[in-house]
Amino acid sequence: MSKFSVLIANYNNGHFFEECYQSLIAQTETDWETVILDDGSTDNSLEIIKKIVEDDPRFKIHQNGENKGIGYTKKKLISLAASEICGFLDPDDALVPHALEIVLKTHSENKEVGLVYSNLIFCDENLNPQAVHKAKQITELDQSYYNFKGEISSFAALKKSIYEKTAGIDPFLKIAEDKDWYMKICETAPVKYIDEDLYLYRIHNNGISTTKNTEKALYWHWVALIKMAERRNINIEDLFVQNYVPRNKYQYSLDKLERVKNSRWAQLGNKLGLFKIFKYL
Repeated sequence: MSKFSVLIANYNNGHFFEECYQSLIAQTETDWETVILDDGSTDNSLEIIKKIVEDDPRFKIHQNGENKGIGYTKKKLISLAASEICGFLDPDDALVPHALEIVLKTHSENKEVGLVYSNLIFCDENLNPQAVHKAKQITELDQSYYNFKGEISSFAALKKSIYEKTAGIDPFLKIAEDKDWYMKICETAPVKYIDEDLYLYRIHNNGISTTKNTEKALYWHWVALIKMAERRNINIEDLFVQNYVPRNKYQYSLDKLERVKNSRWAQLGNKLGLFKIFKYL
């Protein structure tokens, strides 16, 4: 049995997979398997991926009969993993060469820990590094563990034996399924932050939680939070109000200001010199 199972959920991202593959075969830790589960891609992703990995026995490729969504697919991936230590890698992303080695070492030195995670490197569409996102050590079930600011981020690797003590990944979740299982692990066992930049995260138009999908990701994050509140029998209504009601009021004020600025009376007053503040709007 391999020391580490790299889990890859693919949907129409085969054209990015070459760099993901190259980052895996460049790992300083060589005792690993990669389990790929294609979620009913509608392009030629599977053909591309199979051609890239060829006959490398470390890569196991599976396919859903139809598109099931990210929650279902990642939950199934964990069940397919042969190793005790598992970590998710998206097919459009990549790992730095020592990622598996340092994650395995950290898990080995922290037997009680259920989840090990690191910083991620934001990259452009060509996987050129742009900025580093720093994660944070979670020590208690406070607002940090809700993960509003990515306090837990990739490269996140779990102990399967501890994950199985939770309800597991929720197959209902279409996005933000990671927020859900991060919280579940935190509720079950300690977690460990590695202050290392291990994960290359590609930003592109079809990203599941970036660019045009950002608002959808936020919505599903709140679905995960509501499920967490139900598990723990806590009220998060005030948290929702703090995060959204003031923002809505602010947006309402901006909309009103824009209407004033665009009114013909304000523009006429500005021309006549009667509305001196107009230029600052």
